[in-house]
Amino acid sequence: MHLSLRKIPFSLLIYWGLASLGIALIGGIFGSTLPIFYQDYLGLSARWISLVSLLYALWNAVNDPLFGFITDNTRSRRGRRIPYLRFTAPFLALTFFLVWMVPDGFSQIGIFVWMLISMLLYDTCFTIIGLVHSALLPEISEYEEDRAMLQITTALASLLGFALGFVIPQLFRPKGNAPGSLLPMRLSLLAVGIIGAALILLLSFKVKERPQLSSGADKISFRQFLSFTFTSKSALIIIAANFMRILVQTILMGAVFYLADYLVRINGLVLMLYFIVPMVFGIAATGIFRKRFGVLVTQQLYLGFGAAGLLSMVFLPVQLLPLSVMIAGFGMGGPEALTYVLLSQAIDEDEIRTGQRREGAFFGTNALLTKPAQSLGLAIPPIILESTGFITREANGGIINLDQPASALTGIRLYTGLIPGIAYLLGIIILHFYPIRGAYKQKLEQQILARHAEKEQGTTS
Repeated sequence: MHLSLRKIPFSLLIYWGLASLGIALIGGIFGSTLPIFYQDYLGLSARWISLVSLLYALWNAVNDPLFGFITDNTRSRRGRRIPYLRFTAPFLALTFFLVWMVPDGFSQIGIFVWMLISMLLYDTCFTIIGLVHSALLPEISEYEEDRAMLQITTALASLLGFALGFVIPQLFRPKGNAPGSLLPMRLSLLAVGIIGAALILLLSFKVKERPQLSSGADKISFRQFLSFTFTSKSALIIIAANFMRILVQTILMGAVFYLADYLVRINGLVLMLYFIVPMVFGIAATGIFRKRFGVLVTQQLYLGFGAAGLLSMVFLPVQLLPLSVMIAGFGMGGPEALTYVLLSQAIDEDEIRTGQRREGAFFGTNALLTKPAQSLGLAIPPIILESTGFITREANGGIINLDQPASALTGIRLYTGLIPGIAYLLGIIILHFYPIRGAYKQKLEQQILARHAEKEQGTTS
């Protein structure tokens, strides 16, 4: 049976990238601004913030598989994903704005309650949007080239969004504590929420879902949802490798400023460019490597690049550390662009195995199982720094201590280089057991193409 190549239009890449930018912009500002807003600007006690963080983490872990299950079982004339994308976007803007609109004069308990409720509402909307956006990737096209281009677009747009997420609050944050000093910042965040939601809404009117791919499939119970997902060897291997990616990403986000301040002694934003610029080139170059070696081997090659750059941070002289950072940044670009292309293959395999199209299940489970990597990545640095005698600014009277003991400088190298480097090496080993390769991969591609062609022609029940 001859199957013509499905090509996504270039215009869809534009709309897809704009939606990715909107999601990353809102998420980046939320992550970078929330702690300083509530603790520094509003004076909320650390114990209340810790309690909010705990409750937020619990809900954040549960809601991804929950909404994955709900969207997979949705049946509507617009499809399973588009209605959630379209009708949740306005509420994402609203709840994002509410996070920053704590009324003046609230007590500590009042601020705590506002923070908790607004965060939970915001995270619910953000989870739905992020999950649906990711789940659309393998459904839009069965072809590896299309999926790779969509994911490259997502990775590049997300980098820009997260960068703007650091810059915009800096431009509008209050310079003093006069009445109304927070108004410019709040108005800027209102604008961000509206623009981000508008970019997401735009995609919902431009992307075409294919409801026929899930036609004829019965709704599944939550027990079946768990059983099908956790018996997919391919998906579990990709999720395990993705755990390593997120662990490294989380550690390095905070490590840049320690490397800049205490080892390289340059501005932290400058050193961050040593990461980001090579990462952009790394993302863009994935297409070249992928066509030569395939997605799986290319992912392993990039992990090898990243591991080499990270591990070299342990022993190279200070003057050469920017080179290590650049190599690591290039290597980090591959997993950003290719991980979900591999997960899409596992979703195709699952459809052949179970007869169900369950993108939400896999992306929801991926989020559930990789969330601990973020917690681990946040916990490792302070533990190592404290155990190696690092002298904090607070202990030094609020002034940065550049005369750190040698053990503390070694500690910085260990947690910024050795541990992430080992994590990437483990990712390479884990992917060695990924079964979708060679002749089996080609057979799977033909099976999924034939199945979808039959469904679109209405020849399957």
